[in-house]
Amino acid sequence: MDKRFFTSESVTEGHPDKVCDQIADAILDDIYTEDPSARVAIEVCATTGMVMVFGEVTTSHYSDIPSIVRGVIKDIGYDDSSLGFDYKTCAVLSSLDEQSPDIAMGVNTATDSGSEEDEFEMQGAGDQGMMFGYASDETEELMPLPIVLAHALTFRLTEARKNGEIDYLRPDGKAQVTVEYIDGVPERVDTVVVSTQHAEDVDMAVLENDIIEKVIKKAIPTHYFDDDTKIYVNPTGRFVVGGPAGDSGVTGRKIIVDTYGGMCRHGGGALSGKDPSKVDRSGLYMTRYICKNLVAAGVARRVEVQVAYAIGMSHPVAVYADSYGTGVVSDDKIVDIINEVFDLRPRAIIKKLGLDRPIYRASANYGHLGREVFPWEKLDKVEEIKAALQRI
Repeated sequence: MDKRFFTSESVTEGHPDKVCDQIADAILDDIYTEDPSARVAIEVCATTGMVMVFGEVTTSHYSDIPSIVRGVIKDIGYDDSSLGFDYKTCAVLSSLDEQSPDIAMGVNTATDSGSEEDEFEMQGAGDQGMMFGYASDETEELMPLPIVLAHALTFRLTEARKNGEIDYLRPDGKAQVTVEYIDGVPERVDTVVVSTQHAEDVDMAVLENDIIEKVIKKAIPTHYFDDDTKIYVNPTGRFVVGGPAGDSGVTGRKIIVDTYGGMCRHGGGALSGKDPSKVDRSGLYMTRYICKNLVAAGVARRVEVQVAYAIGMSHPVAVYADSYGTGVVSDDKIVDIINEVFDLRPRAIIKKLGLDRPIYRASANYGHLGREVFPWEKLDKVEEIKAALQRI
């Protein structure tokens, strides 16, 4: 019997890094409502009483940056100065330049070519880099169980705050789940950690009971718990000062939370604030789409795929697959299937997944992956994969 423990974490939308991710993607969405050909690379940082927006944007659309920033902060729930961060009074600084022409040269396509195929060939990757995708049959979402449960906790934590069920909660918080695997199969939850910002006058015993009964037990199915499961609520005690007032935030600092909770490798590129010409974003979504369809088609019970690009080139320089010994064919044959079924050119990815639309702010919380609302979660290549599997 092979016994292993794996841990993943998630954070709420009030976490300072997630505040920044949401602002970056809200600006991207605003631009994409009017200019789907824009080039956007937004970075955001936040600290006590201040948000700074900077980066490179080439667009015909004017975005009211201060209004977007304040709107996101208000939606999150930082709406009073007593929270240490307030959408009405925080300073908003912005410094945006156009995209480098050296980068644009390898990315921009000829719009008057009249041929979709020419368009796909002419648009290269916006940068070099490698992206990883993953899928596993251990959950309905074909995602690793630890990150699914961690996101369920932070989503429920926010839900309980916003609907008034636990009215003393504040926006910042995080959760961590450790799952015990037996022979590669998730059997039980070993440890749950929830840390949440709260009002100053809350009794810690009341908080602990409310979090266990109204958050943890509602977010995690009871069959994963047993007498040996350990639960820790606010392990250090008080958590009154939170959000950007408690810790500065920066875009792109939660890339493992955003993806697979550490269950597979990561190329290192962040997601939020980038338009899909950046393969850090579109390539990662595509690898998830590939992996999910491969697992759903029965090619493997668990698979990781890497795609690597060179800046300005439309075709990837390499494609890699690892089925961890669960594949019904060899890993090199899985790569053959990928190359036959999926078009990995950046412009083709954008077209296939409909990425030139304002769909990004919703992805900035509770994981970019594993939620059916996103086009990269569709299972519309299963039959093609099965047919390719018969041919190889």
